Amino acid sequence: MRTLSEKIGAVAPSATIEITDAAKKMKREGIDVISLSIGEPDFATPEHIVQACSDALARGETHYAPSAGIPELLHAVAAKCRTENGIPCGPENVIATCGAKDAIYEAMQACLNPGDEVILPDPAWVSYEPCVQMADGRVVHHPLKEPSFQIDDAILERVGQKTKMIVVNTPSNPAGTVLSKASLKLVADLCEDYDLLALSDEIYEKLIYGKEHISLAALGDMAERTITINGFSKAYAMTGWRLGYAVAPLPILRQMMKVQQHSISSPTTFVMWGGVAALQGDQTCVEAMRKEFEARRMYMLDEFASMGYTVAPPDGAFYAFVKVEGDDMAIARSWLNDAHVAATPGTAFNAPGWIRVSYAASIPTLKEAMRRIRAWKSGQ
Repeated sequence: MRTLSEKIGAVAPSATIEITDAAKKMKREGIDVISLSIGEPDFATPEHIVQACSDALARGETHYAPSAGIPELLHAVAAKCRTENGIPCGPENVIATCGAKDAIYEAMQACLNPGDEVILPDPAWVSYEPCVQMADGRVVHHPLKEPSFQIDDAILERVGQKTKMIVVNTPSNPAGTVLSKASLKLVADLCEDYDLLALSDEIYEKLIYGKEHISLAALGDMAERTITINGFSKAYAMTGWRLGYAVAPLPILRQMMKVQQHSISSPTTFVMWGGVAALQGDQTCVEAMRKEFEARRMYMLDEFASMGYTVAPPDGAFYAFVKVEGDDMAIARSWLNDAHVAATPGTAFNAPGWIRVSYAASIPTLKEAMRRIRAWKSGQ
């Protein structure tokens, strides 16, 4: 066989999916594993969203859609971003994608040339760097100060002649960090001073506890240089629907359109009608899920504190980012093999010495998982 792509060969597989698959394999073998390794809400998609998709199918919305997405969804996203996020945009600035991850991939393909550098504040979600690599770019890692993981002036040291973009994620995966206005203003000043682009991943914006979400594109003139990424998976429990979107300046949006036209063509037509219903329908379902996540968050914080663990301030998302002593990879493997609890080692997020524990599971499930971790810890 001829040599395969060296570029793709150099890309690491997703650690979260790898660990989740390992846990599933153990379950198939009859082992009682509790999986807290993947970022998936355990709630059902709200009924009015499901009904909107069903209605779309019934009326024959099963054909090709415009590549950027159905107009109704583009208008709904633009209206949401203007009113909720303060981002100046119209439907022409919106592209609907097959999940937020697809939007990130398309943005990197649209913006980067070979050798362009992207500053990535760590800890960072596992797929940012592979998306940069697949666009022939290079990641410049910038470790943030633990446990707050806010951005400070030290990031200036990472800017070089080849710097093209900076990535921010608020609330963050894996730490749940909600970036302060001061942190985001620093990023905005950096981008304007050095003529950089920014990618702002805001997929967890609806899941915040006692803090304020600020969109980077709403600051100053940042809408002219920011690609805002969002979607429906986390806030509306629509992970399997694979629907996301990006809001971007027209030159970038047009480039992303080319990537989409020659890859996925468009998101699934009837799924997009579910997205319209999500944005325009009753939002009490979102708040109900957020409140349940908040209750789980408080339980997990109390449990880990009682075991003597430090947890990064989880002001958003649904993760407890736990500081451990020793090799986080070895500890995560031991939790899985000995305690039968699956969690993701911080090394996967460029943060060795930490473990990400998802609390997107019921309180009874979390109680059993904490009992097992406590027993594991006492046996060390």
